[in-house]
Amino acid sequence: MLLGGLIALLANVYFAFKAFRYFGARSARAIVQSFWAGEMGKLILTAALFALVFVAVKPLQPLALFTGYLLVLGTGASALLLLKNNPKH
Repeated sequence: MLLGGLIALLANVYFAFKAFRYFGARSARAIVQSFWAGEMGKLILTAALFALVFVAVKPLQPLALFTGYLLVLGTGASALLLLKNNPKH
């Protein structure tokens, strides 16, 4: 489970660093490009990390790997739902 969670965490950290480098109305084009690059890099990094784990870790329990991955993704999604339902003034 830990490896699946780390894959999700590392890929999302990469996306956050790549996507949120620019801000402000004058850099709208750079913002869109950085989000695109961040998402593509995140997908590639996720695939590469899964491939690495499947090749390098023996014995591997795929169910535990994917459960950890989905739990980390679900945590972020549920945090967004909690913030939506409980906004600060």
